[in-house]
Amino acid sequence: MSKQDMRAEAERLVKEAMERKSVTIKQGNTRIETKCGRCGAPNRVSAPPGQTRVPYTCKECGAKQVTL
Repeated sequence: MSKQDMRAEAERLVKEAMERKSVTIKQGNTRIETKCGRCGAPNRVSAPPGQTRVPYTCKECGAKQVTL
């Protein structure tokens, strides 16, 4: 089975499940990878759906910031 056939099969199965209403789809939190503006350390921040600017505190230096 080629990748295109597998993709088509997966789409068909999802459509069938949605028609039967046996699968519920919910949107979860978004994970944002950001870098501290003060020390440059990488940080991972969780944001609720629809928000892009989330306040966080750097894990390394403790500086309070907002994601971009």
